[in-house]
Amino acid sequence: MANPGGNGATFDILGIGNAIVDVIAHADDRFLTDRGITKGGMTLIDADGATSLYGDMAPGIEMSGGSAANTIAGAASLGARAAYIGKVRNDQLGEVFAHDIRAIGVHYDTPLAETGPPTARCLILVTPDAQRSMNTFLGASQELGPDDVDAALVAAATITYLEGYLWDPVHAKAAFRKAMDIAHGAGRQVAMTLSDSFCVDRYRQEFRELVDHQIDILFANEDEIKSLYEVDDFDDALQAVRGKCDIVALTRSEKGSVILTGDEVHVIDAAPVAKVVDTTGAGDLFAAGFLYGITNGLGPAESAGIGGRAAAEVISHMGARPEIDLKTLL
Repeated sequence: MANPGGNGATFDILGIGNAIVDVIAHADDRFLTDRGITKGGMTLIDADGATSLYGDMAPGIEMSGGSAANTIAGAASLGARAAYIGKVRNDQLGEVFAHDIRAIGVHYDTPLAETGPPTARCLILVTPDAQRSMNTFLGASQELGPDDVDAALVAAATITYLEGYLWDPVHAKAAFRKAMDIAHGAGRQVAMTLSDSFCVDRYRQEFRELVDHQIDILFANEDEIKSLYEVDDFDDALQAVRGKCDIVALTRSEKGSVILTGDEVHVIDAAPVAKVVDTTGAGDLFAAGFLYGITNGLGPAESAGIGGRAAAEVISHMGARPEIDLKTLL
């Protein structure tokens, strides 16, 4: 496993993930129940399902999203040198995504698809308890393949950050494996988020193998890490993952986070939030702050503190990207 640090890197963090435009609206629990939507999770839907649900949703806001893209946006807001790889179609939403991520200072030059499905969108329903239920049409994003992985770009990034959501499509999985091999071959690090407990359920054994052999920095929330090791108790999951990666960052909502590094365990309190409005993007922004800290030479506890403050900012408003310049949190 590689050691962190610049080592002549052009970029601090390169994200690879689903390039998605989010549509976020309020809904009550009955709306979810009537439509068979799993509260608090992420459900994949087809084009017809996306059209139907979009028609039933209350008026909402649209903004560029995608888990890894949100992390990269947050890292760029903190001042990191950031790049992103993700596939969109040459349609209106694709142009919106490309413009948005470049406008915040992220290097993005993945070619827009000329044919195939339209740009991906995630229909996010936020209930009064601030839980977000995501319904995702992956569209063009799942067309990402090995040819889209720029070897020079991966080799130029201190950390390549991958999202578990993109492990579904076969071509995207091959792209991830290519990126991991290039990163490690260049002496760089690979970070990955498990993304969702339902995602872990689908690929538990493959994710365990990645944790054991390919991932240097692992991000997971409490439900995801318990699902990965099929245990009911957080402490049991903590012990199961301990020592598997150089760094394991486990988030626990209002309980803060737990960071494992070698023999050390750091327990970090959650940052205060006046009012939780929408939990969309909390884990993404925690990863942004944490990776910013690590790539800038900070220790795991201090990096987790920055991640916690970034997460607190994003859950204080609708949407999965910061509304302020996150440098002010530093």
